[in-house]
Amino acid sequence: MMLPHLDAAHNLARFLCRDADAAEDIVQEAFLRAFRSFADYRGGSPRAWILTIVRNCHHSWWQEQKRGRTEPLDGGLTEEGEPKERTDLPHEETNPESSLLERDQAAEVRAVLGALPETFREILVLRELEDLSYREISEVTTTPLGTVMSRLARARALFAEAWKRRQAAREAA
Repeated sequence: MMLPHLDAAHNLARFLCRDADAAEDIVQEAFLRAFRSFADYRGGSPRAWILTIVRNCHHSWWQEQKRGRTEPLDGGLTEEGEPKERTDLPHEETNPESSLLERDQAAEVRAVLGALPETFREILVLRELEDLSYREISEVTTTPLGTVMSRLARARALFAEAWKRRQAAREAA
């Protein structure tokens, strides 16, 4: 029942923590927690339920990172304690030219998304990349529906503003 949502769970974890290896660990922990507490599952959207668990696992992971209990050997945190941006995420290959263009644009989108505050990045990923409904996002983030809608509007505006600045800087260079 939860397995079809594995890709969505990994996608959310990857965008939240910005580290592909940590995302795998977070998703693994989330599915273990889901398995252990499946008896508590009361129906509803299985996708929203598993993404809520992924979100909670991410928060636990982040708290451990802040406490300094675990530090990736590759220095996965910046000097400010923020996760480093990962650019080695897999892409589907078609031909070399289109692959390069897609990779560049995907890297730009990831960079703009990564620069957004976590609250807005999370809402945007859940709605635009994972295609969750407002109600499902509300369940996942445990925020009121109106807050989801206002945060999504603000996230879209922030993304558009950052994208325009990035494109203007690119043209000026």
